Order: sequence, then structure tokens, then C-alpha cells
Amino acid sequence: MKVPFLDLAAHHAAIRSEIDDAIGQVLDDAAFILGPAVERFEGAFARYAGSAHCVGLNSGTSALHLALLAAGVGPGDEVVTTPHTWISTSWAISYCGARPVFADVDPATGNLDPERAAAAVTERTRAILPVDLYGNPADLAAFAELAERHDLPLIEDAAQAHGATLHGRPVGSLATITCFSFYPGKNLGATGEGGAVVTDDAELAERVRRLRDHAQDGRHHHVEIGFNYRMEGVQAAVLAVKLPHLDGWNQARREAADRYQRLLQAMPGVTLPAPTPGAQPSWHLYPIRVAERQRVGERLHAAGIGTGLHYPTPIHLQPAYASLGYAPGDFPHAEAYAATCLSLPMFPELTAAQQEHVASALSAILEGA
Repeated sequence: MKVPFLDLAAHHAAIRSEIDDAIGQVLDDAAFILGPAVERFEGAFARYAGSAHCVGLNSGTSALHLALLAAGVGPGDEVVTTPHTWISTSWAISYCGARPVFADVDPATGNLDPERAAAAVTERTRAILPVDLYGNPADLAAFAELAERHDLPLIEDAAQAHGATLHGRPVGSLATITCFSFYPGKNLGATGEGGAVVTDDAELAERVRRLRDHAQDGRHHHVEIGFNYRMEGVQAAVLAVKLPHLDGWNQARREAADRYQRLLQAMPGVTLPAPTPGAQPSWHLYPIRVAERQRVGERLHAAGIGTGLHYPTPIHLQPAYASLGYAPGDFPHAEAYAATCLSLPMFPELTAAQQEHVASALSAILEGA
């Protein structure tokens, strides 16, 4: 049995006609950049995320960049964040001329640890930037308290957490500004690149909206240095078709995560992902931790089972950030995650039989068969 890591063809098959019609409408309207399709999606996604404003962008990286700029982060500033995530989180800080300041992760969840983040705050800190890793919300209540204590904006990287909740509240309603990615493999994915920010702050939303379109305040009137970060009409139309299906897809992912829990909980040598207390993750990924990760991944691949590495090298040890002066051992929990994490197949169409095959193959590999 072949088990792909992700099956986007199957994912789109059931709604193909809806997608075709939506794209056809954009072609008929010839509204390819911003326009009515983007505006409709922005309104729908703001409501879904429990937020007053949504600004559609061309990627999740752009969302992070503009969120930081709109919050006033600039050259010489520091932003406290996690070393265990996709590197766009830190890129956005660097794009502002600021310095990413890392703190270690919670050994149970892999998310940024609030207490360690608090210890990293200095007089130069201008924002706190936790990540909802794998679709599991960070401890946002603790981070909100930390941000309020220091009068700092809380900027949430929710690129993997569409539809996740914490204590019953949707991701998107819990931070000063929340950033999403709509990369095709995300729980809510476009057919190309896409991103958005959501916020209750009208001024922040307006500045992001202006910055994404060359910082125009009226046609040909550019009030600051701006960017070409506009969302495309086709991507917005596809996302608007998919959004009503998102809760159902997330529920299928949660059922798959529960099934993995039952299948793997007694398997020696496997550590399962732990949700944040009070969270209902969206389960964008299902990362186990296992020794000899490379060997296990290669054996699963040979058995026709797709896996992923999220993420094998912590950001503080990436060559691009050597100038920050961090060294191996600085963030031991993040480094332990990076050395042992292995993402198993996870997508809404994943079947029980496929998961049972994954578990059987994993058991045989760990037993040395």
C-alpha cells in the first residue's frame, strides 16, 4: 500500500467544479490582482477567524513582514521568537532590519515557552512573535499577558493553524495581529502562493492594506516605502470556495490524529505530539519524535510511505543567522525536537487502512524487522 505524505489531487477532486466556476468568474471579471474576489474572501475569512479586519496578501512571509512593520518594528529593534519553526518567521524580522532573539521551546509541545520568552525580553524588544507550530496554538494567554506587561504587540504566526481554537476561541482572535499562509499544502490552501493578516485594530489593518500596494494612499500617491504584496484574484476565489469546507476537513484531521494516538501510544521509542492545554489543534502536521529519525524515515519511504521533516535544523544554527552568535546547546529543547521529529502522513482524505499500514510499518522498523 502506498501512503502519500499529502494528496492534493484527492483533496481537490470533490470540489473541482466549484473551483473551476470560481476561477472562470475571475477570468470573466478580468480582476486578477486584488478586486472583488479578494474583497469577498477577506470579509469571509475575517468572520471565520473572529476578527474585525482581514487583509489578503501574496504569501504568509509577506503577512509576517507587514504585520511587523505595521506594529512599528524597525532597524535596531529585537523581536522574541522561536528557533524551531519554518524560517519565514525570522526572515520577516530581518526584513524589518530587526534582530530575531530566540528562546527555547516547551519540551512537551515544541512551541515557544512563555517563561523562557519572558527572560529574553530586553529594553530593545518591540514585539513577541510565537508560532502555532504544526497547527497547535501556542500558549497565547501567557503571551498576551507578557506582551501587555511590557506594552508590546503580540504578533501570532498562525501559518499552520487555520481553524484551530484555544479555550473555545478561534486562532485569529487572540493576538494583536495574526498572520496566515495559504500555501497549497496548508489546511486552507490556495492553488499558488497566498497569505493574510487579521486584526481588530483598524489602523494596523489600514497600514498593512496600504503597504501591500506600494504604500499608495490614493492612486500614484506613495506615502512611505511600500511593497508589491497584493493577493491575486484567482487565489482569493479558490480560497473562498474552500473556506466553507475547512471545518469538515479539520475534523477529519482531528479524527486521524486521534487514530494515530490509539495506534501509536503504546509503541516503544515513539513520542507523540502533545496539544497545548485547552487547544483544539488543526493538525496541519502530525510529527512524532523518534531516535534514528533518518533511518526510520528512509525505511518508511522504501515501504511507500511519505514523511516530512519539520524542521531538521533550528534557525539559530542556520548559516544565514551565524552572525547572531548562537551555538549548539543554546536551546536544547528546540535542538532535541529538530533531531528527532518526523512528520507522518496527515491530510483529510487519509483512511484508517492507510494509517494502520503506517503504524504497522513503523512498528516493524522500530523492532528491527
